[in-house]
Amino acid sequence: MEVKQAIHMRRAYRSLEPVEITEELVKDLAESAQLCPSCFNNQPWRFVFVYDHDVLKKLHSIMSKNNEWVQAASMIIAVFSTKDSDCIIKSREYYLFDTGMATAFIILRATELGLVAHPIAGYGEEEAKKILSIPEETRLITLVMVGKHSATIGPLLTEKQAEAEKERPERLPLEKFAYMNTFRSQE
Repeated sequence: MEVKQAIHMRRAYRSLEPVEITEELVKDLAESAQLCPSCFNNQPWRFVFVYDHDVLKKLHSIMSKNNEWVQAASMIIAVFSTKDSDCIIKSREYYLFDTGMATAFIILRATELGLVAHPIAGYGEEEAKKILSIPEETRLITLVMVGKHSATIGPLLTEKQAEAEKERPERLPLEKFAYMNTFRSQE
């Protein structure tokens, strides 16, 4: 699969079915992040790949109400970093950008492997860090749910989430976010 095809196929599905998670799969996904560019090659990203049933169950308990569907995920990837682990040039802090790019590499590789990798924001950050033994001073940026897309709508989805599964959400037209040579407001 070409990169462009993986980009087009990638969707943040919530209807998931189980998939076998192996150390080889974790290593494959981690190697994709390992090759990501970063400011001065600092590689500020850190990941915890969680597929142990008991640890997953603990993480399920700290999800927001609308994220009950994550119980169907076979793996949760905790994505974290610290501001001091990457470049700070004037007021620009690069750790979030660089870690986001590495996470995107993982998401695209998962897509290429026929998996869904869906990042979420609805969780208790401090509680998740305690469960995963992530240092307190670290920023837990996102949790990425990994599973296989299910053709049937998952029973844990809300009505709105179930409706969103049917077709890709509308994307902004290019002229709303891509400008030539200088920024020109469309308003």
